[in-house]
Amino acid sequence: MITAINLSKTYGEKTAVKNINIEVKKGELFAYLGPNGSGKSTTIKMLMGLLEPTEGSVEILGEPMDLNNIELKRKISFVPDTPDIIGKLTGNEYLNFVASVYKMEANEYEKKRTELVDMFELGNDLGTLVEEYSHGMRQKLVVIGALMHSPEVIFLDEPNVGLDPKSNRELKNYLTDYVKKGNTVFLTTHTLSLAEEIADRICIIYKGEIRALGTLEELSAGLDGLKTLEDIFLYVTGEEDAYEEEHSES
Repeated sequence: MITAINLSKTYGEKTAVKNINIEVKKGELFAYLGPNGSGKSTTIKMLMGLLEPTEGSVEILGEPMDLNNIELKRKISFVPDTPDIIGKLTGNEYLNFVASVYKMEANEYEKKRTELVDMFELGNDLGTLVEEYSHGMRQKLVVIGALMHSPEVIFLDEPNVGLDPKSNRELKNYLTDYVKKGNTVFLTTHTLSLAEEIADRICIIYKGEIRALGTLEELSAGLDGLKTLEDIFLYVTGEEDAYEEEHSES
C-alpha cells in the first residue's frame, strides 16, 4: 500500500531525511516515531506527494506518487500536525467543501458525516465559524474531514494533539477497526503508549535515518530484551541519559 525506496530530502547542506526504505502492507497500522526534528513530517509530505523528494521514489496503492497525481490523492487522506482550516468557513461549510473535493455521493456523505460528527460530539458546533473553534475542536473537524471519504490509506501526523481523553479513545478504536477492514494507517505520534497499544509495526527515525523497524516483539528481541516502547525509543535515539537526568531531578 505504501512503498518508499531510498527516499531522501535535503535543504541546501542540511539533510532532513536520508535513504528511507519502508513498505507498509494492506490492513496495517504503521507507527512512524521519532523526536522533534527527526524528519517525520517531511517523510509524510513526500509520501503524500506534497513535497518532492531530492532522491528516491514513492508508490501508493501500486502507483507512483507525484505532485500532480490527483486521482491517486482522492484515494488517500492526510491529517497534518497543525489543524489549519479556513477560519471564515463554518464547520458545515468545511465538511461540505471536503466532500465536494473527494466527489462523495450525497447519501454516503450524510452517513459518514453523521457517524463521525456524533463520535466526536461536534454536532452542536458545526454552524459556528471555524475561527471561533478551540484547538481541540479544529482537530476534531480535520480528522472528520480526513476520514469521511473512507480512504484506503490515511496519513496521521500527531492526530491526538489537542483531543480530549474521550475523543482520543474514540479515534484509537476507530483506527483499530479501520485497519481490520483492510485499510492502511500511517501514524506519527509522541504518545508512545498509543503506538505501543495499536501499532502492528513500528519504525523509529532519528536525525533523518531509520534506527529501528519491526514489531514491538522484534524490536525488544534485538535490543537486549528492552520491554517497553518507551525504553526502546530512548535507547535507539540516544535520549536515555537525558530522560533519566530529567526524571532524577523531578
